[in-house]
Amino acid sequence: MLDLGISKMALIGVVALVVIGPEKLPRVARTLGNLIGKAQRYVADVKAEVNRSMDLEELKKMKETMETAARDVEQSVQTTASEFEKDWAETTAGMTGMTTSSSTWEPSPPSYKHPDKNWRLKRGATPQWYKARAGVRTKALSGAARVARYRPKSLNS
Repeated sequence: MLDLGISKMALIGVVALVVIGPEKLPRVARTLGNLIGKAQRYVADVKAEVNRSMDLEELKKMKETMETAARDVEQSVQTTASEFEKDWAETTAGMTGMTTSSSTWEPSPPSYKHPDKNWRLKRGATPQWYKARAGVRTKALSGAARVARYRPKSLNS
């Protein structure tokens, strides 16, 4: 592009100082800096737009390849499914005339076994034997039961 060294920049600065003058030189330099900044931003925007359009084209190509791959997989699954259905029909064709009492084997569905847990029962981490030995209360008392239990015995009885 332009090969601007320090000597050339100094020469341009001296010529600008002589031609423009020392009073207007800061304002001209500021205006020139603003124009150069705008030009750089414009070039960066154009580069970004070109990159976006290239990325968009790549994404479109990738989308097309993915769609064709999906169609191929779908077709292969359909052909495999139709072949399986054909084979299944051929295999089960001989079993339609037989009864369940004859020597055919029919798998029974697995039976459900309930887990041996009572999910309603709250189980604490501390064992009951430890609570009993340590004297921890395991049952809550109602207010009336607590009064009846801890009421001082009367002198009359």
